[in-house]
Amino acid sequence: MNQTGRYFRLLFSFAKFSLASEMAFRWNFLMKVALELLWLVILIVFYRTLFSKTGTISGWTEGEYLFFVGCYYALEGVIESFFLENATEFSELIRKGDLDFYLLKPVDEQFLVSFRKFDWSTAPKVLIGGVLMAIALKQLEWVFDPIKIMAFITLFGGGIALAYGFLLALASTSVWLVRNQSLLELWWLFTTLMRYPREIYQNGWAWSLWVFFSFVVPAMLVVSIPAETMVRSIDPFWSIWVVISAILVLLASRWFFRRAIRSYRSASS
Repeated sequence: MNQTGRYFRLLFSFAKFSLASEMAFRWNFLMKVALELLWLVILIVFYRTLFSKTGTISGWTEGEYLFFVGCYYALEGVIESFFLENATEFSELIRKGDLDFYLLKPVDEQFLVSFRKFDWSTAPKVLIGGVLMAIALKQLEWVFDPIKIMAFITLFGGGIALAYGFLLALASTSVWLVRNQSLLELWWLFTTLMRYPREIYQNGWAWSLWVFFSFVVPAMLVVSIPAETMVRSIDPFWSIWVVISAILVLLASRWFFRRAIRSYRSASS
């Protein structure tokens, strides 16, 4: 219990220090937030234009899709606020030898690498995503269902775990490649798969992609299953698979990260 409290205190300290750093350049911070809002407006206009031409897209109504967009935006906000910048800068720690200082700390290396910085400029995306989901539920005249809410929270957490596991594994390759920019581009492939409902890949040649990214690398499930659970119905098979795959991906990424750290040669060696 004391150990857990220690890590929470460290996380709070990291967040507080990052906020102080952001506030040193307030206009840059505000510009980044404004750009996120502009991107959201463009995204909503795009989808509204699509739905003005058709009633549904791959079986999703406009209200359901708005909830999906909100869910994606909130999840992306969590990933970008906590993990993305830390993962992309991991290769710089290795190249400059700064990783040595983190490995000497009496704290879990994965925790330090994953949470050392907090991007406050993307944190508002979580709130914005929540507002979008609330608007969508009101538009759908959604009836309060505590079971669906609990299932959504669980699956949303599973989606975060999946996304984090993918990102950690990609970042870990920096130990061997040092500059792994091309591999981190795979992360943007994953976000593209998360951004759209998985049903759009169930036709024609894209079916093989649906199978691979649903069972081998389940990136398509990160947003789709939580959103479906809330605005449609709970699918026991896919819900259980998201939880199982999240646990497996977390364990696999943890093992892969530890394997990478053991292969690391410090700047002094």
